[in-house]
Amino acid sequence: MDRPFVPLGRPRAERADAARNREQLLATARAMVAETGVEKVTMDGLAERAGLGKGTVYRRFGTRAGIFHALLDEDEHAFQEHVMSGPPPLGPGADPLDRLIAYGRARTAYLADHLELVRASLDRNGPAPAEGASTLTRLHIRMLLGLARPGVADLDTLALQLTAALEGPVMLFLSAPRPTSRPGPPAADRLGDSWEALVERICGRSA
Repeated sequence: MDRPFVPLGRPRAERADAARNREQLLATARAMVAETGVEKVTMDGLAERAGLGKGTVYRRFGTRAGIFHALLDEDEHAFQEHVMSGPPPLGPGADPLDRLIAYGRARTAYLADHLELVRASLDRNGPAPAEGASTLTRLHIRMLLGLARPGVADLDTLALQLTAALEGPVMLFLSAPRPTSRPGPPAADRLGDSWEALVERICGRSA
């Protein structure tokens, strides 16, 4: 019950040349994002920078949004590894309530760091994503709630609501214009503090 996450869907088998091309394209795309920003990355520009044919890029990613989806997929795998086998309190070995708080803070920081990639990964011509990483968040929260035993009968629904409380407001808050009259701490820190207060209240821990 301490490994609720599942792989995000890489192919089971991949030819050696295809694997090399994938790693080269992802490394190049990541470098381009760091140098010029998400908005300047294009399919043709990626092909030229990586020294590969345009057909290779289009077969690998399909659309421009596919580039950023692939980058997020890699980062999600790394995030999951920290949760499953990293040091406590995010990883195993800590009190389940402490892990739940740590997860919310880490996930908020992750979403803040990846906001532009998330935006760019949404294909305007495709359906709105209904599953994905938030499903993995829900499974992990549900597992930790089962260990923390907050005294709520329907833990499945509570996990669903906490997932929405964690992932939904982050995207809405961080995409809104920043207030200019009140500098305060970074948005991710403020949202992390709110998450901690919410979880402690639900699970009955006194402040």
